[in-house]
Formats: sequence, C-alpha cells, structure tokens
Amino acid sequence: MPSPGHHAAPRIRNRNGTSSNWGAYAVQTSLTSPQKNAVSAVHGSWQIPTVSASTSTDTYSAFWVGIDGYSDNTVEQLGTEQDWTPAGPTNYVWFEMYPHQSFYITGFPIEPGDTFSASVNYAGGGLFILSITNVTKGVAYTVPTRNTKMNNALRESAEWIVEAPYQGGVLPLADFGTASFTNCSATLNGITGAIDNPAWQYDDITMASGSTVKAQPSALKDSTVHGTTTSAFSAKWFHE
Repeated sequence: MPSPGHHAAPRIRNRNGTSSNWGAYAVQTSLTSPQKNAVSAVHGSWQIPTVSASTSTDTYSAFWVGIDGYSDNTVEQLGTEQDWTPAGPTNYVWFEMYPHQSFYITGFPIEPGDTFSASVNYAGGGLFILSITNVTKGVAYTVPTRNTKMNNALRESAEWIVEAPYQGGVLPLADFGTASFTNCSATLNGITGAIDNPAWQYDDITMASGSTVKAQPSALKDSTVHGTTTSAFSAKWFHE
C-alpha cells in the first residue's frame, strides 16, 4: 500500500492542555506520572466533515483514535483524513504504527456525512488489533496483524484526536467546521469507561500555535447504554 506521505507525529506539547498539532482528548492513569502497560483498548466514532477552503492552497486534518503518543514516542493509531486541495476536498482512511510510516487503507469507502467507528486493542506480545468501520455504508476493515506489532509500546495513554498532520513541520489545519465524536471509551487496568471515568485522569487539549487557537474541544457529555458509559464531544475549527 502507498504511504500518504505525511504522518501523525506524537503530540507536540506547548504546555499543559495545549498542543501545536493535537486537539481533543487523552487519558492516562496519571497525567504527571502515567502507569506503563495500563491501556489495553480505545474506541470512538466520528462523522466525516465537509472541509472548506481557508487561506492556504492545501490544508489537512486527521481524525483518529489511538494508544500512546501523549507522553511517549510510539503511536498505535488509525483514522480518517479530510484535506482541502486546489481540486476541492479529498478524504481517505489510514493507519499508522508510529514511528513507522502511515499507510492508506485502499479502496475503503469514505464520504462527507459518513459515520466512522474505530478501535485499537492490545492483544499481548506487542501485538495490536486495529479496526475501522464505515457504519453508514456497513463496511469494516481490520489491519493485518503483520503490520501491527510494536514491541516497545509503553501503553501509557489513549487518545481521541483531531490533528494537523506533520511533514517537515505542522501542516495547515483544514477547516472542518465542527467535528463530532461519540461512543468514546477506553480500557485501563481492566476497567472500561468514558473519557472522564474517575479511575484515570484526562486532558482536554486545545490545538494552538502561540496565542492562536486552531481547534478546541467541547466539554464531555456522557451516556450509558447496556451498562457501558461512553463520552461524546465536539471539536471546533478556528484557524488553519
């Protein structure tokens, strides 16, 4: 499979609660001294936005769920890309075991308005199971496990992220309007719960460059279905 040509670097931290390339939410057992090998799963759903033109000719946005990257140097992740080009919007589906390159999931249907669901699960022995579903179109894909081994993963964090992708620097963030995430949950130390579960700590991350806010998450709204509590939130675009 061809590489998309840029990939999602770990969080480029400005200070607590802000990043120049990540927005939305992350969880750890402790934001100051996270426990290793704690995270075993992350799940979330989102709607594919219709991106709009802004100042730059080409702009980029990635929505994803993943494990690691908030405070360490690997990321096990998959999601969707919503870019603006001179020819108009373009969308695709991808996965990445950073620091290895990212890959297109070729032939996978994706259109604005589609609802996607994705999960990353730890299977043991350094192996991760990455799965993504276009719920609207009823199409699912699980990344072949030959591509999802990460022996040095610390499993310190889980994330639900809106990202400005990175290629030699943080790329201009595509105007996605408002991103909507639902059904967000994680499993830490055998406990599955919402982003704000009291068994761990969470960070709501504003994407910013200096004093310029690029994207900002809303407060969390939790709901419980069949005994499982999950979180929903939105992230609003402000600046590329």
